[in-house]
Amino acid sequence: MLMAPLKSLGFMALLLLALLISPGSGIGVNWGTQATHPLPPSTVVQMLKDNGFQKVKLFDADASILKALSKSGIQVMVGIPNDMLLSLANSVQAAEDWVAQNVSSHVSANAVDIRYVAVGNEPFLETYNGSYVGLTLPALGNVQAALIKAGLASQVKVTVPLNADVYGSSTNLPSDGDFRSDIHELMLQIVKFLNDNGAPFTVNIYPYISLYNDPNFPIDFGFFDGSSSAINDGGRVYENVFDANHDTLVWALQKNGYGNLSIIVGEIGWPTDGDKNANLKYAQRFNQGFMSRVMAGKGTPMRSSPVDAYLFSLIDEDAKSIKPGNFELHWGLFYLDGQLKYPLRLGTTSSNGLVSAKDVRYLAKKWCVMSPTASVDDPQVGPSVSYACSHADCTSLGYGTSCGNLDSRGNISYAFNNYYQIFNQLDSACMFPNNLSSVTDNDPSVGDCKFRIMIQNLIAAEQGIASSLRLNVIVFVSLLIFTLP
Repeated sequence: MLMAPLKSLGFMALLLLALLISPGSGIGVNWGTQATHPLPPSTVVQMLKDNGFQKVKLFDADASILKALSKSGIQVMVGIPNDMLLSLANSVQAAEDWVAQNVSSHVSANAVDIRYVAVGNEPFLETYNGSYVGLTLPALGNVQAALIKAGLASQVKVTVPLNADVYGSSTNLPSDGDFRSDIHELMLQIVKFLNDNGAPFTVNIYPYISLYNDPNFPIDFGFFDGSSSAINDGGRVYENVFDANHDTLVWALQKNGYGNLSIIVGEIGWPTDGDKNANLKYAQRFNQGFMSRVMAGKGTPMRSSPVDAYLFSLIDEDAKSIKPGNFELHWGLFYLDGQLKYPLRLGTTSSNGLVSAKDVRYLAKKWCVMSPTASVDDPQVGPSVSYACSHADCTSLGYGTSCGNLDSRGNISYAFNNYYQIFNQLDSACMFPNNLSSVTDNDPSVGDCKFRIMIQNLIAAEQGIASSLRLNVIVFVSLLIFTLP
C-alpha cells in the first residue's frame, strides 16, 4: 500500500528538480561596481537571492564581493580586466598566482561556486586599435593551464566575453554570417580553444546600440513584440534584431566547423536614461520581452533551446566612462541605491516581480541647489556648472532625458546637487562662487526628474573623510579661477 505514494513522491521530487534546474530558471545578471557610492556586497548578494538570480557575472575578482557570495548558492563568473591581459599572456606564473588568489582560495575556503573565468572584456573592440589582439589567446591558454594545475578545470571554464562586432553579415541575412575579416584567423583559433576545453562562446548583444547608432533603424525591430521589418532568411523569419544577431553568430560558428559550440549571452539589456531612446518604458518593454521568451523556453530560429544569458545590469554605475554615450551610466535594473526602476517579472520567485534592496542607509535629507537670490545671468554660472558636471553625473540633463524638461535654474540646481551628493554632502561641496548655491531640506525633484540623495556606507564614509581636505583645496582653487578677470 505504501509503494504508490512513494513512487508519486519520487516523481514529484524529480519534477520539482527538473523545474529548478531548467535553463529558463537560470537567468543571470551582471554586477558592475564602477560607482562612487557602491552598495555593501552583502546587501547586493541579498538582492540577488531575493530576486531569484542564480548566476552573477563580475568584471573582476574583488575579494569582498566573492566573500559575500560564499555559500550563497549563486553561480559566479569572475572577470579579468583587459589591463591584466599583458601580464597573464606573458607569464604562466602570473596566471597561476591569479588563479590561486582569485579562484582556488575562494572555492576552497569560502565555498564560492565559481563556474567561469572571463579573460578580458570585449578585447577586440575596434576602438582599442588592436591593443589586445595578440594577448587574449595566450592569456586564455595560461589561465586554462593554471586551472588545470589547480585541479579546477572540470569545474571552472575559461571564456572571453566578446562584443557582437567580432562577426557580421555582408547581406544582413544571418546565414551569411562570418567572423570579422581582420581577426578571422584569430577568432577560429579562439573558437577551437573554447571547443577543445569544453568552454562556451560568450557574446554581448545590445539591440539598443543599433538604434543609438542609426536614427533610421526600425525601432520595433529592437523589441520582442513583433515588427514589420522582419527578415526572411531561407524560411527562417526574424522579427527582432536579437534573434538575427545571435543567429549570425550561430552561422559563423557553423560554417567554420563549430556549429555545436555552446553560446552564452554575457550582456543584454536596455538603458533607462541619458538618451531619447533610453527610458524606463523602453527598458521595461525590452527586458520583459526578453524574459518572457526565456520563461516560455523559447530560443532563436537556429537554436530552439532557451538562451543562456546575463542581464545587463543589476545596478546603475555613476563612475563609468561616458565615451560611448551618456546612457552608459544607466543600464541598471535598479538605481544606485538598489531601488527598483520598473516592474519586471523574471519567473524566478513566487512573487514574480523584482524587489528593491533592503535596509539601505542614506545621507541626510538635504540638497544643494541654486540660491534663490542668485541670477542665472551671473557670469560664474557657466563655469560652475561645467565644473560640477566634470566631477559628477549630469547625464540625466539633455534632450529626451528624465530631467530634460527642467528650466535653467533646475538644470543648475541638478548639477550642483549631484556634485554635493557625490562628495558626501560636505559643506564645501555647496560653496560655488558668488553665493550661487545654498543647501535646502526641501526636495527639489520635479516629476520623473529625481534629485537623489546618496547612500552612505563604509566605503563612502572613508572616501569622504579622506577627500574632505582635498575637496576644500579644489573648491578654493576653483573659486580663484572662476573669479579671475
